[in-house]
Amino acid sequence: MKVLILAGGLGSRLSEETVLKPKPMVEIGNRPILWHIMKSYSYYGFNDFIILTGYKSHLIKNYFVNYYQEYSDLTVDLATNTVSIHKMRQEPWKITMLYTGQDTMTGSRIKKAKEYINGERFLLTYGDGVSDVNIHDLIKSHETAGKLATVTVVKPFGRFGAVTMDQDNTVSAFMEKPKGDGAWINGGFFVCEPQVLNYIGEGDQVTFERTPLETLAKDGQLHAYKHDGFWQSMDTLRDKNQLTQLWQSGKAPWKKWD
Repeated sequence: MKVLILAGGLGSRLSEETVLKPKPMVEIGNRPILWHIMKSYSYYGFNDFIILTGYKSHLIKNYFVNYYQEYSDLTVDLATNTVSIHKMRQEPWKITMLYTGQDTMTGSRIKKAKEYINGERFLLTYGDGVSDVNIHDLIKSHETAGKLATVTVVKPFGRFGAVTMDQDNTVSAFMEKPKGDGAWINGGFFVCEPQVLNYIGEGDQVTFERTPLETLAKDGQLHAYKHDGFWQSMDTLRDKNQLTQLWQSGKAPWKKWD
């Protein structure tokens, strides 16, 4: 199953970092948050990634193209113009990087990956948030619900789009800007059937969190997987510093790999 990661936005609220790099490349413990997200999926056996790039996309491409050089032990012999690799630190990842446009909205970015999805179920998340969500349990919940899409909902201190659910966890309403704190909100980490792409209109200005998710909810086709564990997005420098402190403490909740 392919994992789509939205990694093309400007990240304007983290401008201290994103003036030089796209937000998914902002580092936590000397590794981009994008790497942390991919490691989380890889822990559960999902290693086929489609990264939907936009702003400063070349930095994401260069990172993975040069990945083996970045983290391997090398000897460079300038006299013979050769490079010897002594120890390669690698991942079992297949990475497709799609440039989806500088100003393209989230839904439109997803739709541009249609030919790579090949009519199959896919996983989807944002390139700026980490969590200890159990991906296997998430998929089981999706299969049991039998809906077209499942969104992982979390309950932070409240800043994002709220989700209203029925007793069987079917989403009945999706609100982009809720009032007050304590509501279940969109935490990313979606499971989507290929038919979800039919809910995304044409053009570059379709926001996935608006008409597509709102319509799926109205049609009774959006399931919520409640996650009570750790989740945090990296929207501000304060968020970045908090995540870095967790990583450096050796107690990062999202780190399940060795």
